[in-house]
Amino acid sequence: VYLQIEAEVQRRKELVHQSAEHRAIISRCYTPKHPEVYTLQESFLAPGFLKIVGYCTSPGAHLQGLLGYLESFSDKRIYRLPVFTEEFCKTFVEELENFEQSDMPKGRPNTMNNYGVVLSELGLDEGLVSPLRERFLRPITALLYPELGGACLDSHRAFVVKYSLQDDLDLSSHYDNAEVTLNVSLGKDFTEGNLYFGDFNQEPSPVPKYVEVEHVAAQGLLHRGGQIHGALPIASGERWNLIVWMRASAVRNRLCPMCNSKPHLVGAEGFGDGFTGALEDAVPGTVDVCTL
Repeated sequence: VYLQIEAEVQRRKELVHQSAEHRAIISRCYTPKHPEVYTLQESFLAPGFLKIVGYCTSPGAHLQGLLGYLESFSDKRIYRLPVFTEEFCKTFVEELENFEQSDMPKGRPNTMNNYGVVLSELGLDEGLVSPLRERFLRPITALLYPELGGACLDSHRAFVVKYSLQDDLDLSSHYDNAEVTLNVSLGKDFTEGNLYFGDFNQEPSPVPKYVEVEHVAAQGLLHRGGQIHGALPIASGERWNLIVWMRASAVRNRLCPMCNSKPHLVGAEGFGDGFTGALEDAVPGTVDVCTL
């Protein structure tokens, strides 16, 4: 068992370098089918989503007012909202399929999803996902999840997962390495495959109660990363989902959400796992407003 753990630790350390190598090759050799999707435009976003963001950025915006725009599920703080237009979802999936069919190197999202695309490797982080998180999602999460650093989500890991009868069918219970997660259904045509949500990972009950939530095309679900959840098997078709694990270093620097202890940091390229180290030249007395 010890040798298996050591091998897994080493594999995870190498993932950062492998991902950087993949991105360099893809940037040099891959020709996008829809290059326009690599830069976020407001035309990609659903009018209802822009209305929600408009409310959240208006003077006097508050939680109860925001909840009037969202669909809530039980008391688990899971919310559904429109995110993208259906036209963008169709174009985005076509781009992902084009990449999947290419001979480019591909890192898989995580140890549970064998089919999908890591968006940072494809060069979609800077132009698409980062502005989506910073300009549009953060005003919403600031009101919904203030105790999880919703106002200062400063990094993410974004990937797309694919389910089909020939590939992954479902996803077993787990919780995310994130403070807040966005899960958007991109399509295509599919049946079944609902998500289910249980307890928060730090508040398990002896007999957990689960709530089942249906996917709606072009709409997303916001939930706490520590919410235990999974995906039921699809019955037909293909389902593509955009997953964005959003992280707040002001929160996770104090306590790692995965092992529930103070983290010992190792340098990494890009966002890494969302932690930030103390800068040697930091100005004494600087106040972290997000932490306050």
